[in-house]
Amino acid sequence: MRPRRGPGLRARLTLLATGLAAAVSGLLLWLGWMLVGGVIAAVPRLPPGTVVEVDGAPVAAADLGPALRDAAREQLLTAGGVAFLLVVLATALLAWVITGQVLRPLQEVTATARRLSAESLGERLALPGPRDEVAELADTFDAMLDRLQAAFDAQRRFVANASHELRTPLAVIRTEIDVTLSDPSADDAELRRMAGVVRDSSLRAQQLVDGLLLLARTESAGVHTCEQLDLASVAGASLRSVESDARSRGLRLIARNSPAIAVGDPALLERVVGNLVENAVRHNVDGGWVEVCTQAGPGTGVLRVSGSGEPVAAEDVVGLFEPFRRGGVARTARDGAGLGLSIVRAVVTAHGGTVHAEPVAGGGLSVTVELPAELS
Repeated sequence: MRPRRGPGLRARLTLLATGLAAAVSGLLLWLGWMLVGGVIAAVPRLPPGTVVEVDGAPVAAADLGPALRDAAREQLLTAGGVAFLLVVLATALLAWVITGQVLRPLQEVTATARRLSAESLGERLALPGPRDEVAELADTFDAMLDRLQAAFDAQRRFVANASHELRTPLAVIRTEIDVTLSDPSADDAELRRMAGVVRDSSLRAQQLVDGLLLLARTESAGVHTCEQLDLASVAGASLRSVESDARSRGLRLIARNSPAIAVGDPALLERVVGNLVENAVRHNVDGGWVEVCTQAGPGTGVLRVSGSGEPVAAEDVVGLFEPFRRGGVARTARDGAGLGLSIVRAVVTAHGGTVHAEPVAGGGLSVTVELPAELS
């Protein structure tokens, strides 16, 4: 933090108010001085040769006006000078006190900001009193702290969940290797079994790392490639890729695809469609159904992926887009990394689109994505 140079805001405001009061008082004193001279000059003239007494001293009529003018101006300067000093001192004192009261909330904001750290983001100003500009600043600061705390909490959860997800396949790999090496009678079949488990666990870890990298890249770097593509053709390719899995579980695939043009990074948008279709198949029930629909909206391309499955509560739908959430339950699925819908939301947001989900009556989930159809 750079050191502060010069007087503080309170001192500068006090000096400004005092300077303004001094300038106005000086102007008024000068105007009074001029006004007294004008008033004395308007006194009627006496006949020539007339002598009058002023303060016991004889004064010729010709010298009476200047004498009265000089005396009046001297008294005005004496009284006005005293009043000038009193006004300046009073203004400085009042300005110092008032600015101190006004700036006290700002000092509280500064003190709070200096005390804050990642472990103490729960502190808030909650400034009482009238809702003026300073109170508005304090409320804005509190709102910023709310967003920071939410971001830090999300980061902690993300790191903790990622660590847990990575630790599981690594622990499986190490356990399988240790058990196999400690068995002197391990044959080829046992070694092959161990190699298969290690391969599956390493593949799971690789998928998790790839998903984390894609999520981080999308959220930080945004979209650099913008091309037009038809969501209908992408959806058709994604359905073909899951046909075997769907057939083995007795799932019915329904395609209602009409042309739906979207603009963006083709690889990322293909990942969006693929993730939604794969999730609909993975989290389905045996003998269920999956429906994929694409259509053109007003200036958008619309993709809707729906599927049967376990019932999902409406209040749990928003949480499904958080990392490592699967079917409303955190870190319980035996396959997948739990990043599918998180990646979908990040990619759609980076493209300037919208995504929302809603439960399906009888169980399951429907996810709708709207993407811009034209270059902005």
